[in-house]
Amino acid sequence: MSAKGHAVILAVFVVAALALPRDHSSLTAAAQADARANAKQSLAIVVNRSNPINNLSFTELRKIFLGDRNHWPNGHRIAIVMLEYDHPERRAVLRLIYRMEEKAYEDFLLRGVFRGDVFVAPKTLASPTIVRKFVFNAPGAIGYLRASDVDESVKVVRIDGLLPEEKGYRLQIDESSKETDN
Repeated sequence: MSAKGHAVILAVFVVAALALPRDHSSLTAAAQADARANAKQSLAIVVNRSNPINNLSFTELRKIFLGDRNHWPNGHRIAIVMLEYDHPERRAVLRLIYRMEEKAYEDFLLRGVFRGDVFVAPKTLASPTIVRKFVFNAPGAIGYLRASDVDESVKVVRIDGLLPEEKGYRLQIDESSKETDN
């Protein structure tokens, strides 16, 4: 390409760069709302498709995750599935359902196992894909995924009658705040 061709391409890039907004205040209100919406995503509670449960109250959900309820109405033992420590989904579950930070959760599990209150600690898995596969294969499993990670292999449970995409749904992942697990 000739020097003249390079100059034309450079001029196009300079004009395009000058046309870009210089600060966020020039973004439209709709674009700002979309950015805020992307910072929060719904967390879906998922169970095996054969599980008869379709709806749980938030209180029932919390009892399950705290180990106060060990069996489903169909007799299957409840198997709780958690994502590993560095996932925003896990931080959301700890904050919203357990009402604990990571350290308090670890202490809760150790005390529960030591006292015999917790018979089986939640299974910790590395990725949403593995969580989905585990829930698909374990009739008593319950776990959580981003709503965008759910597929037809698992069943989403309503919480207080609401699905993740419905207004008023309580389980939201807030990635705009950097939470620490110390």
